[in-house]
Amino acid sequence: MTRPRSFPLDLLAATAAVLLVVAAVVVGRTVYTYDDLIVGWPPLLGRWDPHLGPGTPAAVLVAAGVVAYGPAVAARLPWRALLPAAWGTALAWTWSLALIDGWERGVAGRLTTSQEYLSVVDRWHDVPATLRDFNGHILLHSPDNWPAHVAGHPPGATLTYVLLDRIGLGGGGWAGALTITVGATACVAVLVAVRALTGERLARRAAPFLALAPAAVWMGTSADGYFAAVAAWAVALLALAVTRRSPGWAAGSGLLFGLTCYLSYGLTLFAVIAAAVLVLGRRGVRARPVLLAALLAGAAVVPVAFTAAGFDWWEAYRLLVTRYYEGAAGVRPYAYWVWANLACTVLITGLATVAGLRRAGGVLLRRRAGDVRTAGERVDGERAGEVRLAFLVAAGLLALLAADLSGMSKAETERIWLPFALWLLAACAFLTRPRGWLTAQAVLALLVNHLVATGW
Repeated sequence: MTRPRSFPLDLLAATAAVLLVVAAVVVGRTVYTYDDLIVGWPPLLGRWDPHLGPGTPAAVLVAAGVVAYGPAVAARLPWRALLPAAWGTALAWTWSLALIDGWERGVAGRLTTSQEYLSVVDRWHDVPATLRDFNGHILLHSPDNWPAHVAGHPPGATLTYVLLDRIGLGGGGWAGALTITVGATACVAVLVAVRALTGERLARRAAPFLALAPAAVWMGTSADGYFAAVAAWAVALLALAVTRRSPGWAAGSGLLFGLTCYLSYGLTLFAVIAAAVLVLGRRGVRARPVLLAALLAGAAVVPVAFTAAGFDWWEAYRLLVTRYYEGAAGVRPYAYWVWANLACTVLITGLATVAGLRRAGGVLLRRRAGDVRTAGERVDGERAGEVRLAFLVAAGLLALLAADLSGMSKAETERIWLPFALWLLAACAFLTRPRGWLTAQAVLALLVNHLVATGW
């Protein structure tokens, strides 16, 4: 897969990433003030707070287990057993990291703060009426304006927790448990997509890195972890649709893509990743054009339902942009965040991902004409799968960079970009010496979670 001489280049890429993070910290703390950046420990939203917690022993044990046995288990376990094993590992990793901060601060209290979704559950007694009136409370000067996270997302995000409350599972504990449980399935979705589009060998190599992602520090308990899972499954079902030529999977994918757009405005950029899947699976699409019809039909369901209920997505987005610049975004300097956001990305994806992205770029640069073919088509055996994986990862990186350049993600990208970060982690399949890189991933996550009190 890779040449031994590539390893020093991997270390060079990782070193450059470390320097980027150091620069973001130094510049953020010396050149700017809190009033400039509005974050407590730039580039992260949080504060310096060295601490241990009840989740510390479990987090260390999970990390040690994955480092020691993860690559071997992922290589040998039957595929149908590997997927639940990856989910279980991701669950254990996310829960243990969250509980380093304790039950209340780490889980139950995360989604109940004044700016979070659960703070407005009591205002949704009449769901249709609230949807019709939703846009009237987005701007800061509007009456009873929504808290930041509610105003900053389409109502699908808040409605998730409202419905959870309606079925008797109210409060921060249930909301946190749902968010972590669903969010942890995102790693399974990425594995399903990678296997369908590039082959099982690469998916198996990526599995330990997806299960032990540093992103888990923020997956528990940020609603963006839940968004990441929904978006990831939309891509996974599309990958199954084009490789198995299944209209049913295509319709399911469209349904989840539609839901994704009503969870977060920024996740419309997942169209870039979806386009990459369609390119890689274009042989299946050409053989069954009905796949596109099924995809579009599924994608229309959620938008039609919300529009019929009286919610205007486009108007809401226009008002959000205004509110965004009325608040912190009007203060936070683009000149800092446009590159400091990338330092946040290093912290959520880890140094292994940086090295994997370097190798993915090398694969694309070395590819011969015609290497990017449809999923399932053999072109030079293993090399074809590597090219397809590099192409998929590049699409994820392109979507993230578009979000960065847009200026609509100034700070807090350690949680906002979780949906994109998971697709970058797949690049770790290119790495040799996986135990060493897994160790680096685990150490980074443990250090961040124990030294910084993260928040959002």
